Amino acid sequence: MEPLPQNSMVENAITDVEQVGRSVDRVVKRSGTKTRGVAVAVSASHVITKTIVMPTGLKDQELEQQIEMEADHYIPYPLEEVNLDFEILGPSESNANENEVIIAACRKEIVDDYVAVVERSGLRPEIIDVDAFAMENAFSLIARQLPGGGMEKSIAILDFGATTTHMNVMHNNRSVYNRDHTFGGRQLTEEIQRRYGLSYEEAGLAKKVGGLPDNYQTDILQPFMEAMCQETMRALQFFYSSTPFNSVDQILLAGGCAQIANIDELITDRLNIPTNVANPFSSMSLASRIKPQTLSMDASSMMVACGLAMRSFDT
Repeated sequence: MEPLPQNSMVENAITDVEQVGRSVDRVVKRSGTKTRGVAVAVSASHVITKTIVMPTGLKDQELEQQIEMEADHYIPYPLEEVNLDFEILGPSESNANENEVIIAACRKEIVDDYVAVVERSGLRPEIIDVDAFAMENAFSLIARQLPGGGMEKSIAILDFGATTTHMNVMHNNRSVYNRDHTFGGRQLTEEIQRRYGLSYEEAGLAKKVGGLPDNYQTDILQPFMEAMCQETMRALQFFYSSTPFNSVDQILLAGGCAQIANIDELITDRLNIPTNVANPFSSMSLASRIKPQTLSMDASSMMVACGLAMRSFDT
């Protein structure tokens, strides 16, 4: 993990390829990896997805042609301006002669910046995924440990990032809803910066490792935790009002803010919904060089990275 310079990404898009690239250089060097192939995820907020049905038995070329024709109806940009891909999800529930197919499209200018960052560091972009799909991939590891393997349950994953909170609701282990909300850990960092006269980088480090004055807990952290509870409630209300669902069985917290001590207990108390901090590594064996305590502190921030790493096992 490596912090990004302030404003090098804005609204989940790379605004400074050079600065983000330098952060990638540092993290690759620190990791000691010899791997050159890379999987990255663009934000779901920049991706248009649509599930359509296609006749079974189409050859690959016929399927591609049909999907391009269908995509033209759903994508508000010329197809030459987007990167387009699709995945067959399986047979349609209503018609055995049709497959459900999900199509995803992202503007090339967004994807090109990610590719530029990767290639600038001498790496090779092999997979461009969507963060919501990577989160769903990582959730499959957690679902195995839930009663009934997560089936017959609705579970809301809230990923609190720096500026955006992404909510992804899983029902029967499939995503049924996702939405971004403008709220994130940067608000806490900037309040620390303002209150104690620190630089943005110093405030971010102090937030993580501690050492702030005694009034930090009561004057800054506690109000932010209450704001996280309110944001969670608000995100759930959006979900209930735009879907047939009117409840969730569990909340999983991801992202940097999930590492705040006792935030899961506070949300459980305020919303009366069981809440836990996500850890996709809990059932994995660890290499000897990995420090379990350090990993557990950062695990909730690595849901998307873990989901991307799992793509290396795709056949």
